[in-house]
Amino acid sequence: MTLIATESLTKVYGGGVTALSELTVTVEPGIVGLVGANGAGKSTLIKLLLGLLTPTRGRVRVLGMDPTTDPAGVRARVGYMPEHDCLPPDLSAAELVTHLGQISGLPRTAARERASEALRHVGLHEERHRPVGGYSTGMKQRVKLAQALVHDPDLLLLDEPTNGLDPAGRDAMLALVHRIGTEFGISVLVCSHLLGEVERICDTLVAIDGGRLLRADHIAAMTSTTDVLAVEVSEGTETLATRLAALDLPVSREGRLLLVPLADQQTYDLIIGAVADLDLPLHRLDQRRHRVAELFARREGSHV
Repeated sequence: MTLIATESLTKVYGGGVTALSELTVTVEPGIVGLVGANGAGKSTLIKLLLGLLTPTRGRVRVLGMDPTTDPAGVRARVGYMPEHDCLPPDLSAAELVTHLGQISGLPRTAARERASEALRHVGLHEERHRPVGGYSTGMKQRVKLAQALVHDPDLLLLDEPTNGLDPAGRDAMLALVHRIGTEFGISVLVCSHLLGEVERICDTLVAIDGGRLLRADHIAAMTSTTDVLAVEVSEGTETLATRLAALDLPVSREGRLLLVPLADQQTYDLIIGAVADLDLPLHRLDQRRHRVAELFARREGSHV
């Protein structure tokens, strides 16, 4: 079943501010990244998917349902982790997630059991009876993820799940999200402005800018190899660049990298030969890949 489908979806706020404009996209099951700069329309789209906002025009479907006319039906099958939290500081994680499970329609006993299971999955089982007010930022993010899981949804909507986390916390959260998407049989929509994060864990990407769709495609297609070789040596970069230029190879610099157009196998041979002749420590020699960030760079360039 298609996860999400929109057709000419548009949302205009009071004062004529257009948050989404004519968005048409179809999203299939898996781990999906929704990316764009702050203000691109990501959070507005999530609120439309949950039925918290009404479209100005256009259509939206979530798991085949219309969140505008059946928001309760959508929310029964969708878990939502908001970007910002207002967790009651005096409640324990177990109490909070159990309560939210009951709000989702679970009987109290089932909600308590599911809360314990969800908190175990996110790594908070041992801490589940502590007041949430004493939790670190990373632990609070995990509580928010647990409450999104408690009613066993078919789809998770995660709005900036690594918000406020340090690098180690980001890595742990991304690993957890990837595990949920690959082992739990739950599809995940990850909303983020950090492109590197979605490239690491997502199968598919939806990129929006200024409320409009830039591209929706598999990550593999967006990060395919280019016809450019990236060469990196631990030392002697300038010396190598001079030697390659003398061999009639076009060379450009990007930080520590030398970029050389790949014509044929001889290009590899010439580079390897030059590195060997100069007795330089070769750190990297491979075909460069496209990056998701290039989508936005091209967009910015078109407005210059």
